[in-house]
Amino acid sequence: MSVTVSALTCGWLTGAASGFLDGEPGVIRVPVLSFVVEHPAGLVLFDSGLAAELAEDPAGAGRMADLFDLDFGPQDAVDRRLTAAEMCEAADISVLVNSHLHFDHCGGNALVPNARVIVQEAEWRAAHHERLVATDTYSPRLFDLGQDVQLVNGEHDVFGDGRVVCIPTPGHTPGHQSMRVRTDDGEVVLCGDACYLRRALDELHLPDFSWDPEQQLASLHALAALEAAGAQLFFGHDPAQWSSLPHAGRRPRG
Repeated sequence: MSVTVSALTCGWLTGAASGFLDGEPGVIRVPVLSFVVEHPAGLVLFDSGLAAELAEDPAGAGRMADLFDLDFGPQDAVDRRLTAAEMCEAADISVLVNSHLHFDHCGGNALVPNARVIVQEAEWRAAHHERLVATDTYSPRLFDLGQDVQLVNGEHDVFGDGRVVCIPTPGHTPGHQSMRVRTDDGEVVLCGDACYLRRALDELHLPDFSWDPEQQLASLHALAALEAAGAQLFFGHDPAQWSSLPHAGRRPRG
């Protein structure tokens, strides 16, 4: 039973380095990543990148996007990336797992119309909180689209066989989740924003903002334990790791 993970790069963000490592000077340019998991029971997309309309109107994502300079064209939308990589059509995705509901992780949800969306219940609640919506921390128009949404609490086995499992890693947001994938080549953990960069894990160095720093630090320790047990970690926005990821379109198609 073959299971694989492939990365898609759906644009780039440039912003203050302190937003990724507290106290770090200067700026950093980071990839916006999405991942496709091929499983015999269906195709899973982990995060959907930026909203397609941002290619025309970079200001359209609200206050959160104002923190970054966006390098994002029409070809970077997740549906176009899937097609260009000859992976599939976006309509063929059966499951969409959102690590969390910030604009650069759920912006392409509308482009994946037939997927069941899996989100932690704590994240869904936070993403509809009046204060957080009013400050553009969350934009429900990007993710509350009438799709089939499955709210989960804690660890969730997507196909019931232990090969694709959502694991809670809160702290960056109230209901952040990562995903553990047991591929043919070993275990991979898609960290999402629980861990932006390799340095964050090595130094246990948090960004200058998180919803709950204590929880995020605990999540870093949990990710470190998975790595120590043999898992390969794919970080949320690490430009140094980017070129070594198994990018969609690079692997032979079976």
